Amino acid sequence: MIDESILHQAEALLARCRAKGALLATAESCTGGLIAATLTAIAGSSDVVDRGFVTYSNEAKTDLVGVDPGLIAAHGAVSEPVARAMAEGALARSRASITISVTGVAGPGGGSAEKPVGLVWFGRARRGGKTVSLRHVFPGDRAAVRRATVVEALRLMGEAVE
Repeated sequence: MIDESILHQAEALLARCRAKGALLATAESCTGGLIAATLTAIAGSSDVVDRGFVTYSNEAKTDLVGVDPGLIAAHGAVSEPVARAMAEGALARSRASITISVTGVAGPGGGSAEKPVGLVWFGRARRGGKTVSLRHVFPGDRAAVRRATVVEALRLMGEAVE
């Protein structure tokens, strides 16, 4: 079940997108589709949400959104260049005007000194605009990291609509 405050945030985002004629797409790794699920939990979201790519594996990042395997080999899946490539790939493979991508280490394992548990890289691409990236290290367990990632992704998409 998606928490009420996050649903309100998603509803506000969808309303702003409708007002501006913006379409959204997601490319999600560590959230496994939770951002798209949050948006589509709201009735009528199909006029704003174009599609969601669940790119949990490296192969999915390459196959679905065109991330160069060499980029993953050079920087790792959880990296700024991969987050940017995911967002740009989702933009190229959708009708969306704004895309968000997330790739991170939700935990409880899998972290390192360089890439600790809670690290999430975000990419946001806009049709006709610049791609931006953002790094966060969220505290808490797996559920908390994934929840915080969804909240931040909704915020970043909302920022792009303005």
